[in-house]
Amino acid sequence: MSTTSSPPEEPLAGRTVLITGGARRVGAAIVRALHSAGANVAIHCHTSVHAARVLAAELALARADSSAVVVGDLLDTAALPRLIADTLTRFGRLDLLVNNASSFYPTPLGKITPAHWEDLMGTNLRAPLFLTQAASQALRASGGSVINIVDIHGQRPMRDHVVYSTAKAGLIMLTRALARELAPAVRVNAIAPGSILWPESGLPEARKERILESTPLQRQGTAEDIARAVLFFASEASFITGQILAVDGGRSIAW
Repeated sequence: MSTTSSPPEEPLAGRTVLITGGARRVGAAIVRALHSAGANVAIHCHTSVHAARVLAAELALARADSSAVVVGDLLDTAALPRLIADTLTRFGRLDLLVNNASSFYPTPLGKITPAHWEDLMGTNLRAPLFLTQAASQALRASGGSVINIVDIHGQRPMRDHVVYSTAKAGLIMLTRALARELAPAVRVNAIAPGSILWPESGLPEARKERILESTPLQRQGTAEDIARAVLFFASEASFITGQILAVDGGRSIAW
């Protein structure tokens, strides 16, 4: 007797999502998770155009006409509405904006420059604000949501990362403020990762060990842990807004 399996659940079928910084690392994991849940995905990138196109082609093999690449510099505030317009032109709607793209590097006090401020505040705080503003009409029309990727260091500052920590703290407050401004049509939440991927610039092994020792779960998380949290907010959290979810192995409670 033959049996047929039921099709996989696709809670985001028919919806469209835009993920900034979606070509690599955590962003790519978020793209894959939302696409697997049935969403059409607009993958934003700036310099990682090749990686974005490879990812979009991979997803197109799984489901035709379900992915697109939108290219833009998030520091160019005037160009941000075009990212929304390109997404709408391609898919006709927008249901979820994931503000994931981020600059990250140390800025020890005494060596901070205006360029550091413009870059770190621009990518981590200014761009999410103006991109959400540009997307607000489409998100209201779809009853959609916004998910910001913040950081546990937006609440507990990281040594030598004065500007980055301040920018992420601002993004946490922006999440809460936008949740009030866009209610009741649009939900706005944030995810605060802990130790997920080591910086591409590298960390000394001793420091990695100290970080993991200070994490109650005693291990590093994965990009997929963040992607699953994004999927939860996108598909199962219809009565949650203005909240910051730490996905950090408990590190934020054990400092």
